Amino acid sequence: MITNVSIIADIKGIIYDARQNAIRTVDHERTLMYWHIGKRIFEEEQQEKDRAEYGNYLTKFIAEQLEPEYGSGFSKRQVELFRQFFRTFPIANTLYSQLSWSQYKLLLRLDTQDKREFYIAETVKNNWTVRQLERQIYSSLWERLLLSNDKESVLAVARNEKEPNDAKEIIKDPMYLEFLGLKRESSYYEKDMEEAIITHLHDFLLELGNGFAFIARQKRLHIEGDEFFIDLVFYNRLLQCFVIVEIKTNKLTHQDIGQLQMYVNYYDRYEKKSFEQPTIGILLCADKNNAVVKISLPENNKSIIASEYKLYLPTEQQWIDEVKKEIEKHERD
Repeated sequence: MITNVSIIADIKGIIYDARQNAIRTVDHERTLMYWHIGKRIFEEEQQEKDRAEYGNYLTKFIAEQLEPEYGSGFSKRQVELFRQFFRTFPIANTLYSQLSWSQYKLLLRLDTQDKREFYIAETVKNNWTVRQLERQIYSSLWERLLLSNDKESVLAVARNEKEPNDAKEIIKDPMYLEFLGLKRESSYYEKDMEEAIITHLHDFLLELGNGFAFIARQKRLHIEGDEFFIDLVFYNRLLQCFVIVEIKTNKLTHQDIGQLQMYVNYYDRYEKKSFEQPTIGILLCADKNNAVVKISLPENNKSIIASEYKLYLPTEQQWIDEVKKEIEKHERD
């Protein structure tokens, strides 16, 4: 009698991989089909480009002919998306088989080519699901990274054309942590937030950025008879360094910065290997005064980053107001 269950696990893995590959293949073929339909519609429009209303008439006519037979996937709105798809991505061999039609529909909503290229590169590199891509778009990942970086650098890191050499190239400010389920109006302690982060660790790693791996929680340090506890410790394989996260549910103080600097110094002296880069500390805080942060740290500081967290995803107007506020802060600084 065969008692080795590993063969069953292996076979199940093979079946799962084959099914996933089949799903991806079918979805890519469907995406190509929509692209070719969009191309054909565009070519027909070009023959009648002097007639301003012809495009609207054409998509309506196509939908009326196809929707009764093929269903709501060929409604007028969907047919218009096929046309927009071709016009946005006019070269078929630049389409990514890793991206689904649902992801391409999200990308079509973006207003600039740079932004589309960024989210395409990040989706392919990180194997984002539709839900993850949607969240990153709605949380304005592109804009948040641009607040502390130039466009060329953000795109180069996303495309793997350069390795990040500064934590600010991948760490966002603010961070959006709506997935923790904590309410702004409710009272909660730092330990509650830490517990919520551990519970939703996968989502937190996604929000932190590329290359992060979880190392420890409540890491205990012994320093000459005194004990200290670091909230969270991560490692970033792109930056090749430890990343310490301290949670502050109140407004950031210079004492908080000093405490985190001590933790960073400890890791640099006792944990970091010679081939690794200096440790980075992130103060994840509910509120901060940029002037206090700037004065509390050396001018050439690259080891401490203060990032505010938000417990909700912003509306478009809230994000515009947030960007204006950050620009004003930078101008004052």
